[in-house]
Amino acid sequence: MTIQLQDQTMTTTVREALLACGVSEHQFHGDREIHSPVTGELLLNVQSHTRADVEQAITDAHDAFLTWRDVPAPVRGQVVKRWAELLTEHKSDLASLVTAEVGKITSEAEGEVQEMIDICDFAVGQSRMLYGKTMPSERPGHRLMETWHPLGVVGCITAFNFPVAPYAWNTALALVAGDSVVWKPSAVGTLCALATQALLSRAVADCGAPEGINQLVIADPEASAPLLDDKRVALVSATGSTRMGREISPRVAQRFGRILLELGGNNAALVTPSADLDLALRGIAFAAAGTAGQRCTTMRRLIVHESVADELVEKLVAAYRTLTIGKPSDEGVLVGPLVNRRSYEDMQAALAQAKDEGGQVLVGGNRVMADEYPDAYYVEPAIVKMPAQSAIVEDETFAPILYVMTYTDLDEAIQLHNAVPQGLSSAIFTSDQTEAEIFLSARGSDCGIANVNIGTSGAEIGGAFGGEKETGGGRESGSDAWKIYMRRATNTINYSGELPLAQGVEFI
Repeated sequence: MTIQLQDQTMTTTVREALLACGVSEHQFHGDREIHSPVTGELLLNVQSHTRADVEQAITDAHDAFLTWRDVPAPVRGQVVKRWAELLTEHKSDLASLVTAEVGKITSEAEGEVQEMIDICDFAVGQSRMLYGKTMPSERPGHRLMETWHPLGVVGCITAFNFPVAPYAWNTALALVAGDSVVWKPSAVGTLCALATQALLSRAVADCGAPEGINQLVIADPEASAPLLDDKRVALVSATGSTRMGREISPRVAQRFGRILLELGGNNAALVTPSADLDLALRGIAFAAAGTAGQRCTTMRRLIVHESVADELVEKLVAAYRTLTIGKPSDEGVLVGPLVNRRSYEDMQAALAQAKDEGGQVLVGGNRVMADEYPDAYYVEPAIVKMPAQSAIVEDETFAPILYVMTYTDLDEAIQLHNAVPQGLSSAIFTSDQTEAEIFLSARGSDCGIANVNIGTSGAEIGGAFGGEKETGGGRESGSDAWKIYMRRATNTINYSGELPLAQGVEFI
């Protein structure tokens, strides 16, 4: 069913969407208040879980894993296939929750749900392609090969800005790999998580899979500590800030658990003299202002050749002045709200620091709609012209600020591009094949994602997603990311009737 927020009160809309997805009415009461960044209003209360609840969820997930691991992988894939069918059926319901609880405009909210459907499709195919290798043995009458086996319980920690898609990236692949999953969503995204969990639980039941392979815990960091410390959680996949990654990584490593980190991004694009400026303009505007600057792949730095900088910046400033800011469910709106007051304050602090470091705000940065929605934080996306050497451009401020710098030659631009701690996404706009190849080479971008003639955001699920340096080094979604959810075994089979040793060793 299609729900539009402007037709009803938001609380009624949210309640109807949750019920449509299969969330029980009794879950609409509890100690945790869920407010919408769209208006600041209270949507619902939900019940938080205790540390004991989290421990029980891990126990239930581990018990289910012991059965699930023996189910053939193509059969496991049928659960994910059914989940995709239910996500497709309830795409509008779930997207309306993303809009209400996180503040994404409708097309972006629907796009996030579509990512979930797409990764399910990918994972169903992958369930028949969990390939190992056969290698030639140096010993006669021997076969050398590798096999892949289910890993165990996967702890999945997700962030507010993509409240459902990264969970699906992890869970669709983990389930076909034979793992069970315990999910701790962001506090902003709890309602989205309840709906997503209800749809997956229905898929599990419809397919007769073991109850318990999918667990949801709504808990604060202290209560959810067992996800980090319990040895039964074989892999912790965490999406969030670099600060969060620094806190949890040593704890998981201390017990020799696996960890998959998707952390901060401070993404940049280079614009060369040969670039199609109209193409660059469109790519930059969406990457920098989309989702109100609250994507890990948001473009935060623009490094433009001095010969085209004035022309491009003039066009960008003009384009920014036409951006429609408002309630994300309203038709024609391109920029919704920041998630909360803290995000607004962080943005203002960053702009103040940029000015102190010689920056010039060319457009934007102001709060709007404050009289109408005093408890919501809508802002004008900002463009700030910066000197090349400044500290603020090395920080990731999760808000729509685009820092513009100029360069004279490509080596200088690449050096400027790489001179930040983060390494998630990057782009170059150029019509010069040599420039493009250099940017994609070992001497070019040091990021996990490097694009040519598109922006830094909007990755497809077919490629592995993730970054280097303080982004954490993790890879999710497509390509061979499935391997992180499995354990590898190297097998040697001797059918020779003899017992030769490798490397010519003799032992009598």
